[in-house]
Amino acid sequence: MSRHLTPLPESRALTAVSADGSRVHVEVYGPEGAPAVVLAHGWTCSIAFWAEQIRSLAADHRVIAYDQRGHGRSPAPGPGGYSTTALADDLEAVLAATLGPGERAVLAGHSMGGMTIMAAAGRPGLRQHAAAALLCSTGPSRLTAEATVVPLGPGALRSRLTAAVLGAKAPLGPVNAVSKKVLKYATMGPGAAPDRVEACARIVHACPRGARHGWSQVLAGLDLEPGVRELRLPVAVLVGTADRLTPAVHSRAMAEALPHCTGLVELPGMGHMTPVEAPEAVTAQIRELTLTYLGVKETEEAEA
Repeated sequence: MSRHLTPLPESRALTAVSADGSRVHVEVYGPEGAPAVVLAHGWTCSIAFWAEQIRSLAADHRVIAYDQRGHGRSPAPGPGGYSTTALADDLEAVLAATLGPGERAVLAGHSMGGMTIMAAAGRPGLRQHAAAALLCSTGPSRLTAEATVVPLGPGALRSRLTAAVLGAKAPLGPVNAVSKKVLKYATMGPGAAPDRVEACARIVHACPRGARHGWSQVLAGLDLEPGVRELRLPVAVLVGTADRLTPAVHSRAMAEALPHCTGLVELPGMGHMTPVEAPEAVTAQIRELTLTYLGVKETEEAEA
């Protein structure tokens, strides 16, 4: 069986309650007291998207992963429940539910998960609990304008067609050869292995249609540029050079705008689904951040 489809390690489940009463499903892996990592997945994904990072990091980190509202085991919100404010509220709720007062973690956000971190940049919960962050395959604004999923030159027509494609209400249907080919073209690099395409397809197709559409409307009008400039903590940026959904132009601009960017990594030939396509590279970035910004501090506390 593919490693990408094997079960995750044993975890401890809990529920975080967001500001509007929405319930957010959280899983905690790894030893108590170990350096903490919080993983925020992207649009149409779930905790399972981070499977490779969880397997690797849980050996010596406390890995906290949660399903964004409407995804995985987190229920869909009520009317008006899709917004960047809700993303930030949910992240603050997860941090409050899983970390002690003053305890800090490295946050890693992929795609909409990265946007979640930007949306929460000015929040007290983030300032109290975030030691550093990884923005992975994401962008703060102009998502439909910069995306290259639709094979046309830049302009209003491409932007409109991109918004229509990503915001379609139609069900995705079963995972089959055709749907996997479409998903691979839109979200993954040309060299993506079949088992990784299969893993991504099963995760994306499991996303409820209502959540997929609700969040697509938020992403189409996204503007989190102020949040990038407010992220006053060490931030690493990572992107695949073949990313059609959030092309490298976003990551390069973020690296320039961030007050404390620790580095920009561009992965040749990789698409949008970098945690699945290039799991070792993504995990290495998270480990580097925990070693640099949590390792010494956590060790000193353990010895005290």
